[in-house]
Amino acid sequence: MMRPSTNAMDDRLKTQILSRPLSIRDTGLTLGLLSELALKWIYHAGEVGAAEICTELRLPFAGVVQRVLELLDREELVNIVGAEGFGERAYRYSISRKGIERVHQILERNQYVGPAPVPLERYNSMIRAQAVGEITLDEAEVRAAFSGLVIQPAILDKIGPALLSGQSLFLYGPPGNGKTTLATRMARLLARDPIYIPYAVSVDSHIIKVFDEFNHKRASDRPEPDAGTAAREPVPAKTLDERWVLIERPAIMVGGELTLASLDLIWDPAAKYYEAPLQMKANGGMFLIDDFGRQQMDPQDLLNRWIVPLETRVDFLKLHTGKKIEIPFEQLVVFSTNLNPADLVDDAFLRRIRQKIKVDNPSADEFHQVFQMMCKARGVEYTREGFVHLVREWYLKPQRPFRNCHPRDILDQLLDIARYKRLKPIASPEMIDLAASSYFADL
Repeated sequence: MMRPSTNAMDDRLKTQILSRPLSIRDTGLTLGLLSELALKWIYHAGEVGAAEICTELRLPFAGVVQRVLELLDREELVNIVGAEGFGERAYRYSISRKGIERVHQILERNQYVGPAPVPLERYNSMIRAQAVGEITLDEAEVRAAFSGLVIQPAILDKIGPALLSGQSLFLYGPPGNGKTTLATRMARLLARDPIYIPYAVSVDSHIIKVFDEFNHKRASDRPEPDAGTAAREPVPAKTLDERWVLIERPAIMVGGELTLASLDLIWDPAAKYYEAPLQMKANGGMFLIDDFGRQQMDPQDLLNRWIVPLETRVDFLKLHTGKKIEIPFEQLVVFSTNLNPADLVDDAFLRRIRQKIKVDNPSADEFHQVFQMMCKARGVEYTREGFVHLVREWYLKPQRPFRNCHPRDILDQLLDIARYKRLKPIASPEMIDLAASSYFADL
């Protein structure tokens, strides 16, 4: 099992940041910002109880939401329309005519409705305390994570240090040999050690939405939670600041669709708040740039964008007002390409990449192992005669290189043919010929 850092200072910092706020001051936010959030929620809900407001804002009633509602009531922005029990926590609220006028003014500036944000400074401190480089793992854990794959020991020996560095990795080599699969297994290793991220971050009066269900997976959503998860949580759930959500370390994967614009704050002119860029959502985990060099931009432009963050572990983002903010760049950045690295990057940039791993074509023995594994996985009866025929007729004669993806793809073709002809799926020479002839293109 992967173990978290034992750095006592980091643990104390995390405990302090994650502790449930007991006052407005403890939230790090102003009473005005919290009042606006609560007023927007009441406006959208129509009528809502104090407990529901606490749930929506992820803030406790005593000392925080209680003071917010007292302010809204004192300024006659809300009406108390009933109660579901005794005490202020049981009150139900609706927005007043005066409150409607106020909320319209607020919505012109910001339409964010959701969990209360955390200050940027706390986000930065928390991400640095949970950096990928803070994890510990050993050789046995890495080998176990890559079991079931035919992979060269030399490659495994590089993957472990790359994960421990938590910085950057360049995967290169011919297509179809499992570079993306390797990155996916690395992401699974990281996912075992959950981290906390906020739902949103505040910068002055601006809000940046960080957590999203597509890119982040709640640690509690796992069907079989890691037995050590509870022990790793620095703050018990009952005293946790609920503005933070426990997630598996993220693995953000992008390909040819990546643009420079997606690496900056995404301003929504209608909603008037920001969506965090991809590298910010990847903090604490992995950012995989697949098919590097095939983006609709000059690779050098993308590399220039990464040079400073890769060296300093700091990124700078610009608000639409022109103000620049600093965020941590604490993620394992993986560049994966089947193009010639010399055509994409220069030596100066390669020096900034901590690890380089060439994922080459398999040897004949490795190809045989992959073929046998795929037969078993796909439910195809393996025959030695069929495999020898495949290698001789479809690789040696046409001088075609082996690829790790070929056994899987050819056997899938074979299964389709067997189902169509109502035959038992057997890797015989005849079935191999039918499958291979429809798989390989004569170019």
